Amino acid sequence: MTQKPYGVDPPSLRKSLGVVDGVAIAASSTAATTSIGIGLGVTAGVVGLHLPAIMLLAFLPVLGIAGAYSRLNRVEPNAGNGYVWVGRSLTPWLGFLVGWVNIVATVAFLAYTTAVTGSAMLQLAGEAGLHEAAGFALDPDSTAQTTAVGVVVLVAVTLTAVTGVRTAARLQSGLLVFEYVVLLGFCGYGIVTGPHAFRLSWFDPFRIPSATALAQGMLLSVFCYWGFEAAFTVNEEVRDPKDASRAGTITLVTMLGLFLLGSVAFQRVLSEDELADHGAQGLAFFGDRLASQPLAALPLVALMFSAVASLQAGVIPTARGMFAMSRDRTLGPVWSRVNSRYGTPAAGTLLIGALAAAVAALALVIPRLADMIMATVNAVGIVVALSYALTALAAAARFRGLLREDWRQGIRAVVLPSLSAAALLGLGGYLAWSFYTSADHLEVSADNGWFLLLVPGLMIASGCAAAAWAKWVRRSPYFSTGRGTDADAPRLLAAPR
Repeated sequence: MTQKPYGVDPPSLRKSLGVVDGVAIAASSTAATTSIGIGLGVTAGVVGLHLPAIMLLAFLPVLGIAGAYSRLNRVEPNAGNGYVWVGRSLTPWLGFLVGWVNIVATVAFLAYTTAVTGSAMLQLAGEAGLHEAAGFALDPDSTAQTTAVGVVVLVAVTLTAVTGVRTAARLQSGLLVFEYVVLLGFCGYGIVTGPHAFRLSWFDPFRIPSATALAQGMLLSVFCYWGFEAAFTVNEEVRDPKDASRAGTITLVTMLGLFLLGSVAFQRVLSEDELADHGAQGLAFFGDRLASQPLAALPLVALMFSAVASLQAGVIPTARGMFAMSRDRTLGPVWSRVNSRYGTPAAGTLLIGALAAAVAALALVIPRLADMIMATVNAVGIVVALSYALTALAAAARFRGLLREDWRQGIRAVVLPSLSAAALLGLGGYLAWSFYTSADHLEVSADNGWFLLLVPGLMIASGCAAAAWAKWVRRSPYFSTGRGTDADAPRLLAAPR
């Protein structure tokens, strides 16, 4: 059956998306260059010189999650994906929670990426010799300055996202080609010429300093892989739902290769202290160590392109997830308004951009960009692990009959997703306990365990409150049936509330 984007079919939208477009959106959402340039330094501060090991370990449960997404997508393609699948297979309350935490996590991610984009631009300005503007000294580690610059970019990419997924995919394909050429070139050169000897111990997870470091490193790495499922949020706009599954899987495997290449290259070129200390400026420092200007600026340009692409790629799936929830009346009607010209949830897309800008402004209470990044990544890592785990459990519940019919299929469809879910839930729970016991007071700081636990706790608690409102005030039928609106009939619930 041919899927229509959001129930409209203007002439400009008769061209549907393919695998390449899905890969472009998912790869931009995962943002390998940003993850390598910033995430590796954050993770190295936790696990030391064991980045390849932690990236490989984290890939295993995420691969099981990807299998769950692919199998569920084949039988029920829906822009709401996890929200719809978990609500149907487990309970509407958990389904709504999956949809909600994905929304708030992405908004937090957009806020953090907004500052990262601004930081990359200010670093580029510094490389070009511009260190002052309007009487202010430009500081790429200032959260206020980076946020101000980044918000301008966020507004621009949000407006572009309104025009449709195909426009965004074309832009992101071009950005990705440049990013990957630069990334592969510099990382390959770093592996060959780096001053630090290659060690097999980098791949040994048993040498990670502690169980807490292992748990935190795993969730930070899961955060790095987060975004491959963006391919499934546009599954109502592809020629064949299988294209979304292929795009998600291709993206995930590609990310593994890039993360391993980047982690080995960084550890060949930089010492452990250099990895941990440079934070948001890690990729620029890496480039400076390998080349002189202007070539040394290329990794920084790639980081900026990656951040810009991930901003746009973050807006697109979030607006579509909220569209799916709105057409089920679990969110307000504004999120399901479709632009007659572009066939996109334009109002919702603009609101997502505005929310992200507002959260970015709230993040100014953490003055240093590096601390803001650490707090955001830890919070998002915990809630993403929860969302992934619940989606995997939904797949296991939905296909449990395969264990009796075909044990090989049953292992892939039930056992592997269940093991992945158990691993992520266990890691998230252990890390939450570690945060709780590591402090005796609350302080707005990336070093305060209670603060690191408070942020994901608020994300989950707000989801429970929003679910209660949807059930008893909006009286959404989703909480009675556990089923999302048919993707081919998105207007079904468009009657006045």
